[in-house]
Amino acid sequence: MWRYLKSAFLVSVDVPGLGRVPVNVLGAAAFTILGFAQPAFWFLGMAIEAAVVPTLAFNPRFQKVVEAQSLQTDHADATQKRLALVKILEPDAREHLSSLTDKCNRILEVYQNQQAEGFVLDSNDQALQSLQWVYLKLLVARHHLRDPVNADTDESLAKKIKALDDNLRASDESDSLRQSQMATLSILKKRQANIRRKAQTLQEIESDLTRIDNQVDLILENATMQGKPQTISADIELASDLLGGSVFGEDESAISDLEQTYGSQKVKGQKETA
Repeated sequence: MWRYLKSAFLVSVDVPGLGRVPVNVLGAAAFTILGFAQPAFWFLGMAIEAAVVPTLAFNPRFQKVVEAQSLQTDHADATQKRLALVKILEPDAREHLSSLTDKCNRILEVYQNQQAEGFVLDSNDQALQSLQWVYLKLLVARHHLRDPVNADTDESLAKKIKALDDNLRASDESDSLRQSQMATLSILKKRQANIRRKAQTLQEIESDLTRIDNQVDLILENATMQGKPQTISADIELASDLLGGSVFGEDESAISDLEQTYGSQKVKGQKETA
């Protein structure tokens, strides 16, 4: 309710030559200034605002206008955040995303030409948007996973582990030195496990990207071959786990925010029904 009251107080009207003018704000300011000369104006101003602002705020039509404006603002903000994610991608990744988007637009055009009912077009548009959102998340995750943290690889770490392990077996060092070397060995093995897990995740992401590409191709083929428009399902079971925000690096916050707008698709563990 505070949102409606705030919007009612800040409501503006178009005034020729001045543009949009916040009438309640100006009125409150005027009564405040007049009140220094005659305090009665303060009470008059408060009485007027107390009557006008709540009346407008509780008006159902005004509340719908406020909600519509809020949705427009949220959508514009989401669009900017999404474009920012696209910009961080490599050129080939942006090209693949653009190609997928073109195919999705072609699918909708086919259904429009087939004079599909409004609810079918809306449902299919939402499903295709969901697929594109999953595709973008996969590309962002791949971008961050490909970014090298250091020069070490699975092979280089394996050599370090073997050398340290051999040294521990062959040498007769002090207990404190052996404990330090064993701790280092444990750290190296954990780093190697991280690198291997990253490589596996990258393979899963590549598989998921290929799967979505082929699924959209299949939807396009079906749309052009079927005489009656069909409802598209965006349900898809991913090989990669995108629930872990760590795969998105510093873009985790943006992904989380956009998930509320675009994240209606199902994720790992759910069955595909398309």
